[in-house]
Amino acid sequence: VLVVGSGTQEYREYRLRSAALRADLWLLDTAAPTWQSPHLAGATEVDPTDLNALTRAARAVADQRKVLGVFCYDEALILPAAQVAEALGLPGPSVTAVRNCRDKHRTRALLRDVGLPQPRFALVADLAEAAAAAEWIGYPVVVKPRGLGASRGVALVRSADDLAGLFADARAAHYPGVPTYRAGILVEEYLEGPEISVDGVVHEGRYTPMFLARKEVGLFPYFEETGHMVSAGDPLLTDPSLRWVLAATHRALRVDDAVTHTEVRLTTRGFVVIEVNGRLGGDLIPYLGSLATGIDPGLAAADVAVRARPGLDAVRARTTGIRFLYPPEHCRVDEVAVPEPGAVPGLLRAVALAGPGDELRLPPLDYLQRYAYVLCEADTPAECAARLDAAAERVHLVGRPLPADPGAQVAS
Repeated sequence: VLVVGSGTQEYREYRLRSAALRADLWLLDTAAPTWQSPHLAGATEVDPTDLNALTRAARAVADQRKVLGVFCYDEALILPAAQVAEALGLPGPSVTAVRNCRDKHRTRALLRDVGLPQPRFALVADLAEAAAAAEWIGYPVVVKPRGLGASRGVALVRSADDLAGLFADARAAHYPGVPTYRAGILVEEYLEGPEISVDGVVHEGRYTPMFLARKEVGLFPYFEETGHMVSAGDPLLTDPSLRWVLAATHRALRVDDAVTHTEVRLTTRGFVVIEVNGRLGGDLIPYLGSLATGIDPGLAAADVAVRARPGLDAVRARTTGIRFLYPPEHCRVDEVAVPEPGAVPGLLRAVALAGPGDELRLPPLDYLQRYAYVLCEADTPAECAARLDAAAERVHLVGRPLPADPGAQVAS
């Protein structure tokens, strides 16, 4: 099975480790493997954003070995991965399906067209169009980049006075390898309600959820994801209305064979799909799911890559959660100290994500600028939340404030 891109060890190695139990993996990535090596049968150095080069590299592997499928979990690379699979006649989500997920405007329009609840929305190219759209929709509205993920550039606009600055922030947000559009910003009605995400599998057109995460967000007016909690016994996971919405959504987006991460808001209109990502979730959500339920998302993704039916029976019933820690202001890190596992009841992992000299800048200057995370397990969501609070208090950040202007100097 070809693996397109590998990401960072801290967030991605568990996926490779599991997938390697199911098939020989051949990595196509920009650099020679290091931490990835124990999980690989081989690797080719290639720029995975260069479709022609990526396709040539994939064909070269296929000339020497029997290639059964393509496996990708990087949002910026799922489209070239699907294009390679299509070029080699391999299973996986179609290029059309991936585009329907990657392009948030296409997602909105397709779901609206089949009658699924959607916020009022408009696609805009400039501030004047955004102002007209916001007046039509009615404040508050959400501005979001059309092609990004992980809530980059997404902001809540409470009034016309806030629109110009937050619209500029949304337009400035970027991520290497993702497409840009002339009309690149969505203006949407803001819908109140908690948000969840569901990682699921589509096999031969049939959607099955694996696990559900309750999301925490912060740093408003931006929507930075500050935590997630997965409970094997979450009643929403068996809610027939949610299951119907998820299945109907994947049919509308023409997703036939894939692992997906769907974000849903619980509103007075019912379940409203925010977006569908054509890959496993980030932020270690699938890892939380495996700890809570025993379902292995890496194995499931490897099965789907070769069009085999994955095993999705839960064998564990726990609650797991993760809390991401952000600095209170822009800062240069001197030290991050984290507790050892077990220092707090239920603490499984506490990881420093920043080290001495790292500069962390909060939105809108940058996104996902976390200095640490803590990951806990418990019998119940309430107990897990209390353990996350206790573990977070044991993490210590020492740093110096940075000016809001990245070009300004800071005293040593």
